[in-house]
Amino acid sequence: MTTEPLSEHTADVIVVGAGPAGSTTAYHLAKAGLDVLLLEKTAFPREKVCGDGLTPRAVKQLVAMGIDISEEAGWLRNKGLRIIGGGVRLQLDWPDLASYPDYGLVRKRDDFDEQLARQAQKAGARLYERCNVSGPVVDDRTGRITGVHAKLGDDKREVTFHAPLVVAADGNSTRLSLAMGLHRREDRPMGVAVRTYFTSPRHDDDYLESWLELWDRRGPGEDRLLPGYGWVFGMGDGTSNVGLGVLNTSESFKELDWREVLKAWCASMPEEWGYTPENMTGPIRGAALPMAFNRQPHYTKGLLLVGDAGGLVNPFNGEGIAYAMESGQIAADVIVQAHARATPAQRELALQGYPKILKDTYGGYYTLGRAFVKLIGNPKVMKIAAQRGLTHPLLMRFTLKMLANLTDPTGGDAMDRIINGLSKVAPKA
Repeated sequence: MTTEPLSEHTADVIVVGAGPAGSTTAYHLAKAGLDVLLLEKTAFPREKVCGDGLTPRAVKQLVAMGIDISEEAGWLRNKGLRIIGGGVRLQLDWPDLASYPDYGLVRKRDDFDEQLARQAQKAGARLYERCNVSGPVVDDRTGRITGVHAKLGDDKREVTFHAPLVVAADGNSTRLSLAMGLHRREDRPMGVAVRTYFTSPRHDDDYLESWLELWDRRGPGEDRLLPGYGWVFGMGDGTSNVGLGVLNTSESFKELDWREVLKAWCASMPEEWGYTPENMTGPIRGAALPMAFNRQPHYTKGLLLVGDAGGLVNPFNGEGIAYAMESGQIAADVIVQAHARATPAQRELALQGYPKILKDTYGGYYTLGRAFVKLIGNPKVMKIAAQRGLTHPLLMRFTLKMLANLTDPTGGDAMDRIINGLSKVAPKA
């Protein structure tokens, strides 16, 4: 074990994972004056599977962290979403709201995550890179987590970190949650995202592009409509991020090779866009999308779950970064308040509020999303929705607000009131 002083490995809070959820949690905790250890298993910069497109929800979180999101700092702004399907092409601007900015952003994930981690460091969080957490330290008497065991650096030196609270921000696989007995709920949808980059003249685009009809055109016989959507995001650097998100509600989910489906989909694109194998600048990569609170409870025995570890991906659109950052901020607020309580019982009472706040904030909306996922898993429903819905711009504006979860909670328009009302009455499971 380590011979370094114990204080270096002791903190008020340990955050495991320096993705958007972990770095946001660590940033807000450090800003509030808590001593935070942020443990990241790899070294920055590092690759992550992502569409690289950020909605106004995510932009709001970046602003709250004091990140420089100017174009001079390398961020590419977008005005809204271009939706293609049912023979229709519709451009929808992000809604004009008091609660969120009216623009989104694009940034590569390898660079994006590092920016957030460095911002947490600037705020006072102590970041350990190449720190692979191997398991929890559990108090035999209470069953509470009191720290983590880890292997540090290239030499994989064994270290134990101690803190009264640990935040699991270790993504979909979340080994820490599993070690604490928290398993995935099989009744919640899972998605898969696969993507790659192409050198393309379409790299400069003011809109994120979403293809609602994902056709599998391989082989003889009739083309098959798959459950999910495709995307094309111009990166502004000479490349396009092209990918697809698919849901496990379809019968074809397990039997298809999604990398092959992506290749086939790209091959059906116009030749001049350049989405061909020779223009590919990196391999096709895939990742799971854990949706709609698929791991619960979000707080138990000293462990809080944020981001993908808690299944906070939006089932309507597969967006994860905004919810990772929001849950990080919520978790930090709860921890800061709990930290100021005088007794263990009072601290525990405050911490038990975290899952309740998440359910109040997202529970009803995610329940609606789970119903939506079941519907679009039916190819007939998907076909009708694409053909009929896309021809009504007013309906599509409503759908954009619904899918991107962009409404004003108070003082909004009629669409906002309908969406907020539906989310309120839906069960918060």
